[in-house]
Parts: sequence; C-alpha cells; structure tokens
Amino acid sequence: MSSAAIILEDPKPHPTKLKELAATAICGNDITSSCLYVSALAIVYSGQYAWVALLMVGGVLYLFRSIYGEVVGALPLNGGAYNALLNTTSKSTASLAACLTLLSYMATAVISASEAMHYVHHLWEGLPILYATIALLAVFMALTIMGIGESSIVAVIIFLTHITTLTLLVVVGFAFLFSHGFDTLALNYSQPVQGSIWKALFFGFAAAMLGISGFESSANFVEEQAPGVFPKTLRNMWLAVTVFNPLTAFLAIAIIPMAAVAQNQTALLAYLGEVAGGPWLATLVSVNAALVLSGAVLTSYVGVTGLVQRMTLDRCLPQFLLITNKKGSAFLIMISFFLLCVSILLITQGDISALAGVYTISFLSVMALFGAGNVLLKVRRKRLPRPVRASAFVLVLAIFAVLMALLGNALLNPAYVWVFLKYFIPTVTLVFIMLYRIELLGFLAYMVRQIEEPVNKLLPLKSSSILRLISRIRSQEFVFFTKGDNIANINKVMRYIVENEHTNRLRIVNILREGEEPPKKLMHEVEVLDAAYPELVVDFIILRGTFGPELIQELSNKWGIPKNFMFIGSPGDQFPYGLQELGGVRLVI
Repeated sequence: MSSAAIILEDPKPHPTKLKELAATAICGNDITSSCLYVSALAIVYSGQYAWVALLMVGGVLYLFRSIYGEVVGALPLNGGAYNALLNTTSKSTASLAACLTLLSYMATAVISASEAMHYVHHLWEGLPILYATIALLAVFMALTIMGIGESSIVAVIIFLTHITTLTLLVVVGFAFLFSHGFDTLALNYSQPVQGSIWKALFFGFAAAMLGISGFESSANFVEEQAPGVFPKTLRNMWLAVTVFNPLTAFLAIAIIPMAAVAQNQTALLAYLGEVAGGPWLATLVSVNAALVLSGAVLTSYVGVTGLVQRMTLDRCLPQFLLITNKKGSAFLIMISFFLLCVSILLITQGDISALAGVYTISFLSVMALFGAGNVLLKVRRKRLPRPVRASAFVLVLAIFAVLMALLGNALLNPAYVWVFLKYFIPTVTLVFIMLYRIELLGFLAYMVRQIEEPVNKLLPLKSSSILRLISRIRSQEFVFFTKGDNIANINKVMRYIVENEHTNRLRIVNILREGEEPPKKLMHEVEVLDAAYPELVVDFIILRGTFGPELIQELSNKWGIPKNFMFIGSPGDQFPYGLQELGGVRLVI
C-alpha cells in the first residue's frame, strides 16, 4: 500500500474551512499589494494615461472572474490551471501549467519578502536586508506549518490594515488635490507622450498586468474554502484592484510632477503620502507596505502547498511530500519551498531583478493556460455542471489580452525570456523525470544489464533491483466507475490510463442497485478490451449499492487505492453530488 493511500485512510484532522474574509485576505494580500509598485510602472510607460491602462487591466480581470468561476465551479479541487488541464487533457500538459505556477509562487515569495525588507530598511537603515528576507520567509513557513487557520488570522490582520491604509491615502490625497488646486494635473497632462497614445496605453497595460498577480491563488486552495466562498474571493479581489490601482495612479499624476514620479518609483505611494499628508502618512504607508508584502509571502506558501499536494497525489512528485503533522499540514512541502526560495536568494545575493522575468512570463502564462483550460472544459466536459459559464466572446477577449500583455513584456524586456527559460527548464525536467520514470528506469535497467556480467562484483546497482522498483511503481491500482458505458468509452479510459499513468492494474467497477441485472454485454466488451491491452490486467467488478462519497471512501480504504486514482465519466445535471464531495475523483471521459 502506498503512503498516499495510508494518508487517505485517516483523513483527520480536518482543517477549518476558510470563510470569505480569511480566504479573500490570503489571496488579496498578494493582488492588492500590487498598487505599491504597479502605479509607478504604469506611469513610466503610459504617462498621464496610466489610470486608463489600469482600468483596462480591471476590465480584463472582470472577464477572468467568469472564466475562473466556471472552471473551478465545475472542478472545485486544488491545483488551479493544473487541475483544469488534468481533467480535460493529458497529465504532461497539466504538468507544464503546474511548473509555471510553481515558478510564479517562488518568484512572488522571494520578490515580496525582499521588497518588504527594503521598505523596512527605509525606516531602519541598519537592517541587514538579505538575512532579514530569509528570516521573513522562515516566519511564514512556520505559520503555514502551524496550520492554515492560524496563518489566515495573520493574513486577515494584514489585509484589513492594508485596505484601511489605502483608503486613508486616497481620502487624504483627494483632500490635498481639492485644497491645492489642479495645476500639477494640468502640467502633467500637457507633457508629450512618447510615440502615440495607443502605444503608451499598450505598454502601460502590459506592464500593469503584473498588478493582478495573486488572482490565480484562490483557485489553488479552493478545497480549504467553505462552500460558496470562492466566487466571492474573485469578486472582492476584482473590486480592490479596479478601485485602488487607478485611483492611486490618478492621484500620483494629479499631485506629483512627472519627473518626481520617476525619481521615487521604488516607493511611489510612500512619497505620495508624504506630499499629500506629511511624514506621518509616508511612515504609515511604508509600514503597511512591509506588512502586505509579507502577506504576499503567506499567499505563496498557501497556494504552493495546495498545488504540490495535488501534484504529489497524482505521482508527479515524490510521495514523501505528503507526510503531515498533527495539524494536518504537509510540512515537508513548506520546508522544501522555503529552502528553494532561500537558495535562489543566496544565488542572486539579494539581487532579485532577474527573477522579475520569471515572475512576469510564468504568471501571465498561467492566466492564458487557465483560459485554455476553460475552452477544453467546454469542448470535452460539456455535461459537467457548473454555476457560471463564460461566453465565447469573453474567453477570446481575455486570452487575447493576456497574450498581448506577454508580447508587450517581451518587447519591453527581451532578456526576461532567457532568464525565464533558465528557471523553467530545470523545473520541467524534474517533473517530467517523475512522469516518465518508468521509461527512464527501463532504459537504465537495459544499460546496467549490458555491463552487469563483466563487472558484476563492482557494480552497486543490479538490473533486477531496477526491475523490481518498476514493478512496485506499476503495481498501484486504478479504478474506473462505469455506469454501463459503451465499448468506445471504456476504450478511451484504458487508452488514457496506459498513456498517462504508471500502472498495470485497472479495476472497472459497475455499481448496481437492488433488482438490476449484471450487464452481460459490458462484461464481454471488457474481456475484449482486456485482450487488446496486454500491458493492463483488468478486473471487472460488480457491486450492489449506491454510488456516492461514502461508497468511494469505503472502497478507497478497503482496496488501499487513493481517490485521485479513481475515475468517473463527466456527471450530468442530475448527478446528486458535487465533484468536490467525491474527494478528488478525476474525470476521464
């Protein structure tokens, strides 16, 4: 029995489900921290029209509300884009999305922690930024190991403080504007725009799209959220970004001369607070910036934990990562993520500007892949119930906008593409080694066998040992629950399992109610397919009972098969259970 199966047999303790405020705070700290840098970025490229570019970003985010709502509503499981593609296409394609998401979280954690300490350094010049950044990463690792409930309390405090500070900054800013007049605003609007207005808006929009990083985070821990909370987190994040980002950019243009904006780009809002309200407001904004950027580090930990847990259960990563503590936290995932972030920080010696390329391309690629996942969901999972549906027009417009943002960032910073590839290729390599380990082990066994006889006594590794390891990996059984599907559907299931899963055992289970007769035709068809797939040992099992979460849990415990190794066809509108109630059962046809 695998370690994953042991974990599934003992599902307690159950972590507390997050309510609206806590869930919004965890992902909201990331996305709302964007106003600390995105206003300056937009102004650099769009000048006085930066607030328009930021409103355009808010419009794109509105489109993605329905896209994310449809995908996660239909497939309410952790994993975000990975989960969407896993249930609509191959595991290898889904793993590409997972790698991009992991890189995005890594870059977010390191950049946010370092920037937070830079803000603190403005208040205390004696602070050693590099070591303080490592300490901050360690603090949030400890918080997440303690449990998502405890860490969410910290996130809520940070989030409420941040929203209050931003509101105060906006109110003081408009009070200053109306009391001191609109001369600076008129002067800034009289400045010429480089190129044309449309070019300025295009590059400003591309740069400002970084300001919605964090929107994808809620989908990566949806299983930890109470029912009905997820769409509310999307709405709340959209409102915060659409209100505060354009407003802060407009106030900066109305109060600060354009030349001073460029000089104070790294801490624009703190400078805006100093001009509008005095040193006290600048200090408050700086402290708040350090806090909310720290909250973005927490978002990275929570999001990456949900994603890696799902990938590990699907055998894309080593199974030891699933070990949990008494709080039910997968602490090895958090420790591994911490060590990875620290290693990158030390390698760059605190100079994290290179990670901006990873951050930009990986985040925008994840958004585009989520849109692609929605398209595949519509095409391949038509019958799957979902609370909302994104129209074709919304999908096309949203994906086009993200692709344009990717193009704009590539044109603005061509070197970012190479930096991204330097991090992306090793990450993909690791995951694909896990996905294709059977083939790699088979090749290794062949090579060892060629040299085994002449150097038998010196060789520490035997081909027989490798073959036993392959057999142990492939011994994991899979289950497909059939409602009496025709031979074509059963064939699709078997072909998918052969192409995507490391197994040589499949149980096809047909649940019959009292009085129903065994499907003799289906039994014969399974025998035919069993002969057609010699690499699989197929058992056809007929059980009496009612298909549902209780039966799935019972069979998972009895057979030692994790529920994410169990498949069903797409349920229709009459199916009495939500997919999340089935505990991770996957869709295959």
